[in-house]
Amino acid sequence: MSGPRPVVLSGPSGAGKSTLLKKLLKDYEGVFGFSVSHTTRNPRPGEEDGKDYHFTTREAMQEGIDKGDFIENAEFSGNMYGTSKSSVEDVRAKNLICILDVDIQGVRNIKQTDLDPIYVSIQPPSMEILEKRLRDRQTETEESLQKRLEAARIDMEESNEPGVFDLVIVNDDLDEAYEKLKNVLLEEIQKVQEANKS
Repeated sequence: MSGPRPVVLSGPSGAGKSTLLKKLLKDYEGVFGFSVSHTTRNPRPGEEDGKDYHFTTREAMQEGIDKGDFIENAEFSGNMYGTSKSSVEDVRAKNLICILDVDIQGVRNIKQTDLDPIYVSIQPPSMEILEKRLRDRQTETEESLQKRLEAARIDMEESNEPGVFDLVIVNDDLDEAYEKLKNVLLEEIQKVQEANKS
């Protein structure tokens, strides 16, 4: 596989992944790309096949998983989601760093492949702060909030196991967290920038 190494970004909801990602994409335009995930759910209004998702059937997706075409896959609320090897290859072929935003289960699945990404976990400073951030969003019912907090607890425990991540960033100071994220990716970023000059 040629092209820059992909980046696997993981961490619980509310840890600040999206904020850090937005900053990265703004500072390094034309360096990063996202793989387009597959899903068996129906398109929402305005979503385009091949751009937002690759919309597919359960049978076709299961067949692909069985053949080993997927790096990771999961099921949420009765729909299947997954990242195919070819969608990551498409990004690498454009000489972009492919960003994969996955949960801890996805991280374990990717470890079984030959992808060789850089693994980064973004963690909240504490469960209390995470709970406050999630409550402040006011987008959750109490039940879904508790589910997210439970998932976050597991995520926080597992991310501290040795060898799971190349870097665990505790996001208690956004600028500091961003510097750490940028530094771990700098070598790949420079490769892309050099190649794009030539």
